[in-house]
Amino acid sequence: MVLERILIVVLSLAVLFFLGLYVIFLITFYNGKRDVIDPDNLILPMGANFEAFRTQISNWIKENRKREFTVYKIKSFDNLTLSAKYYEYKKGAPIEIIFGGYRGNSERDLSAAVERCFKVGHSVLMVDQRASGDSGGKVTSFAVNESKDCLAWIDFAIKTFGSDVKIVLGGVSLGGATVLSVADKPIKNVWYIIADCPFSSAEEIIKKVMKTDMKLPTKPLFPLVKLSAKIYGGFNLLEVSPKNAVKNAKIPVIFMHGDKDEFVPCKMSIDMYNLCPSKKALCIIESAEHGLAYPVNPDKYVNAILDFEKTI
Repeated sequence: MVLERILIVVLSLAVLFFLGLYVIFLITFYNGKRDVIDPDNLILPMGANFEAFRTQISNWIKENRKREFTVYKIKSFDNLTLSAKYYEYKKGAPIEIIFGGYRGNSERDLSAAVERCFKVGHSVLMVDQRASGDSGGKVTSFAVNESKDCLAWIDFAIKTFGSDVKIVLGGVSLGGATVLSVADKPIKNVWYIIADCPFSSAEEIIKKVMKTDMKLPTKPLFPLVKLSAKIYGGFNLLEVSPKNAVKNAKIPVIFMHGDKDEFVPCKMSIDMYNLCPSKKALCIIESAEHGLAYPVNPDKYVNAILDFEKTI
């Protein structure tokens, strides 16, 4: 009788533990219900910091919908269907493969991408990250699997646009972390990387959100976040780190960041810039919050890229 009670208590605690882990997984990594792109409506970024730019973002989205584009789809290493839109500046132009942010979609997160890429003479392959937009999957992995997707898109671009195609990798927020995570790879055809407001590692950004934004203790909780990723997501959260990749970067990198970014601190880009051994540049946009570096000062943003290109 006593043994039965002990077993019941142990099993109950185990069920509660794994249920708690699952809740942590859902909160941190799962994106089962995503925004559906509706031709009659616009999905705009939320938050007071975007308020002053809503009209401009709306206009960018409307302009992109009117432009000619080609939808491309590929299969990921784990058999997800990934989707991207290709906007051509002109034949033979460098192609920027650009990735959006956490639980977003390319239309919302990269609304300015086509305009900005055309200004610097790039065509653009605008990618919906896994678990976002028109791409498959329901789990975001903080650049672990996304960086593998990035390599798959590079292979696709070379096969589709020619063995001599010049590729630029770009990304905002999670997208910036995604492209930085392949900076240490000897990748053919990649000219350089544009990393806009990237986080330095999954561990650092998750702990920052826990401690600063949610007022939660990181020591007991972060190990549970890692464990939930392993059990329910099937990936090691610490397998990939933008900061570690940047330490051994083989590709030139330009870091872009707003100095008023309170979500992904600007210091993360500064620290990675200081660690980067390859050709590099750092452009800090004054008064820009998270993801708003280009809208706040498009001329400085574009000129920084053009100046960087002259050095590589």
